[in-house]
Amino acid sequence: MTKSPRGPSSMPEDLSAPVVPTGPVAPVARASDRSDFAMDHPHKNLDRAARAARARMSAGISAHSFIEAWTDWAQHMSQAPGRQLELIERAQRNALALMSHLSGAKGEETPPFAPKPFDHRFRHPGWQKPPFSLWQQSFLATQDWWDFATDHLRGLRPEDADRTRFMARQTLDVMSPSNFPALNPEILEATVRSQGRNLAEGAVNFVHDAIKTLTQTRDPAPEGYRVGEDLACTPGRVVFRNALFELIQYAPRTAEVRAEPILIIPAWIMKYYILDLSPRNSMVNYLVGQGFTVFAISWCNPTAEQAELSLEDYRKNGVMAALQAVNTIVPDRKVHAVGYCLGGTILAIAAATMARDRDDRLASITLMAAQVDFAEAGELLLFVDESQVAFLEDMMWDQGYLDRPQMAGTFSAIRSEDLIWSRAVQRYWLGRQEVHTDMGVWLADTTRMPARMHSEYLRGLFLENRLTAGRFAVEGRVIALKDISTPMFVVATETDHIAPWRSVYKTQLFTDCAVTFVLTSGGHNSGIVNEPGNPRSRYRVSHRPEGAFYVGPDDWLESSAERSGSWWPEWAGWLSGQSSGVVTGRAELGAPQFGLPALEAAPGSYVFQT
Repeated sequence: MTKSPRGPSSMPEDLSAPVVPTGPVAPVARASDRSDFAMDHPHKNLDRAARAARARMSAGISAHSFIEAWTDWAQHMSQAPGRQLELIERAQRNALALMSHLSGAKGEETPPFAPKPFDHRFRHPGWQKPPFSLWQQSFLATQDWWDFATDHLRGLRPEDADRTRFMARQTLDVMSPSNFPALNPEILEATVRSQGRNLAEGAVNFVHDAIKTLTQTRDPAPEGYRVGEDLACTPGRVVFRNALFELIQYAPRTAEVRAEPILIIPAWIMKYYILDLSPRNSMVNYLVGQGFTVFAISWCNPTAEQAELSLEDYRKNGVMAALQAVNTIVPDRKVHAVGYCLGGTILAIAAATMARDRDDRLASITLMAAQVDFAEAGELLLFVDESQVAFLEDMMWDQGYLDRPQMAGTFSAIRSEDLIWSRAVQRYWLGRQEVHTDMGVWLADTTRMPARMHSEYLRGLFLENRLTAGRFAVEGRVIALKDISTPMFVVATETDHIAPWRSVYKTQLFTDCAVTFVLTSGGHNSGIVNEPGNPRSRYRVSHRPEGAFYVGPDDWLESSAERSGSWWPEWAGWLSGQSSGVVTGRAELGAPQFGLPALEAAPGSYVFQT
């Protein structure tokens, strides 16, 4: 990062000191004091300001990366006569299949082209009848051709091929017949049935959403989904607080508890209560019911004044400060550390640092949908290259953080068929209100990311992949995941487009410790929040002993048996096996004798920061 002419940072040297419950939270760096976001010459700052303005208008997307990808693809395609012939043949084959199906010449009942599994735009039965079937199949045939046209080509950079395919898909999604009332049988049917009331209600929804977007406001939580009452309602108390996080300890529900406590480290890109939703699907509630003493970090929602927060702050003044507090409250016991998403990545960094420094306070490590290697990080890599990262850095340099809409837009674009266009049709053309769910309410309760931390994360991990390349340094010394000897439990989800399961699986490639690996049904969130009793749940599990040879993900998938049910009981049993026994549960929370009294009731105050 670069230096700001606005003055030195006022970030306190020690964020780990607990905050007195009756006093204000310790101050952090003001936006005007940001020291890491400046250039040597004011003209360069003018360039950054101009790029920041463009970034805000484009939701943080750099056009240069995508223009370069189109150019690279077009040049290689123009010099590949064989591929051009393949594309001609593909177009002819698709056209013949389309005509054959529509004419009924072969008596086929199954259409030749089918939507992708996550594409729900054509579920209405009216799409199977003419003329709507013609428009649907023509669209899917075109989509199939572009998928083939933007496949990897010899000499073409793979990332440029992927970006070109992504852009082609985005363009096609705009032109999908499902978006137009006159071409969509579901909209026509609803309009006739309601005598146009759906269009009037859709217009109201559109105006409502437009006002929220322009004013950057959010609807209050609906009845039955209040944080602290209906969600994040597992009984507990805040037992530690600094400027970065609150630590919540949950009250025991069993007379005896496992001797080793659990510390949950969620991602700071989300509110922690994804793991404490409704009582029926709360992971925290489940663990407490299984006889574990559970602690959870609730991160602050950073503002521009906290722009200088770094990855090292999140490790040292986050993970390590929380671990120290847990060790104080539950002395002389090791800790089961659990990290979800980014929280799992920072936990892996912290664990490798602890191993290097001969710190053996961890009883086990659980990584849930968390990556340590980012070479195969999925479609998020479409948005990470030098140009894109610089574009985001300039925007964050100007505003101090990565804002909620800028993150949400990226995740939505990856699954635009469902998350953008299907939703738009439902709300604006069909006039339907969204059905509230606990996870949907949580998804809308987004957070920000500090500028310095997010830049370090994108550059050091996503762009340069330093952690598994032996180039990630903590306190001036390189760390290695292979130093970790603590047993690991690694969870990946089948349809995760944020942390693809094969990428999560590679944790086994870069570690030598004993690893239990679970691949569960669902996506990045639904696969983790996968409570017992869900009839659609299934998972695969394997146990790799310490020092065993590596088995590739495809070979592993072929040899592993699928089991029905939730993976949570498997994990709880594994945690119990890593524990030393049971002790009597303590009704008192915190450790007031050591300066860690129980403060306010869970979920604390940081979870309500907007």
